[in-house]
Amino acid sequence: MSEAPAPNLIVVLGPTASGKTRLAVRLAQLTGAEIISADSRQVFKGMDIGTGKDLAEYEVTRGTRIPVHLIDILPAGENYDVSRYMTDFTRVFCDITARGKRVILCGGTGLYIHALLKGYRDPGIPVDEDLRAMFEKLPLSELQERLAQLPHALRLHADTSTRKRTIRALEKALYLQSNDLPPIDLPELRAIVFGLALERDVRWQRIENRLNERLEAGLIAEAIQLTKAGVDPEKLRHYGLEYKYLADFLDGVIDMAGLREGLNFAIRQFAKRQMTFFRKMEKDGITINWIDATLDIQTQLSLVSRALLTAGLQLTTP
Repeated sequence: MSEAPAPNLIVVLGPTASGKTRLAVRLAQLTGAEIISADSRQVFKGMDIGTGKDLAEYEVTRGTRIPVHLIDILPAGENYDVSRYMTDFTRVFCDITARGKRVILCGGTGLYIHALLKGYRDPGIPVDEDLRAMFEKLPLSELQERLAQLPHALRLHADTSTRKRTIRALEKALYLQSNDLPPIDLPELRAIVFGLALERDVRWQRIENRLNERLEAGLIAEAIQLTKAGVDPEKLRHYGLEYKYLADFLDGVIDMAGLREGLNFAIRQFAKRQMTFFRKMEKDGITINWIDATLDIQTQLSLVSRALLTAGLQLTTP
């Protein structure tokens, strides 16, 4: 048994279609925990199918649901970022623990999880709309080159995997050249992190299967409803992945075959970027206990339970 303080946060992460929600829900049943979502798009109402909220999975028995937080907290069309997420997480985490409950953080937005676990304060850096407007006109390669020319200390944890993130990295680095970091009051987090991993071919097949399920479940109708509710098509594109291609489909830019093909490829690439970010987290000193996502749920739970006991966390419901 470890002499270090027991974890006060259990993290379940992994790429899309790896079964994170299922494992987190079963683990919550076992430990009496409540779940906090770590998904940058599930905060928005009405974006259920496209973001894979899987709300039915939280109902473990008829009439009994595992409490889940930071899902459906904002109307679609609003902006949300890691700074707001850290503030919201802190509020919810403190409320749950004050009630004597355990906390499971579950999701695939590595940026949010990384910021929390490393206690980064730079998410509090304000947005500079004028700077962003200027950078939007530049190709990704030039943005990356400009960032590389700045002092290493200002871009130490920069994520340049996408155009949007590279612009934000530049925005933060330029701000820090003449400003101090704004304060962010985070609780002390002692996390134990579990990751669900899949071989590429298995991941691709799961992604294709889930895409087909979502299309059959009304993914296109969901996008139509969002536009009828006043969400601008450009805002849908801003949310990326499913909604980017759905906006193109609704505008007649692509047909049904193009929608299916484009989405399948884009989600595969997204899952690859997720795994790349998780590896970056490991390089930054975050230990991830990887579990084969193809194992049955009972075996997954057994592996997690053993690791929790070793870390000093009793599994009996508090």
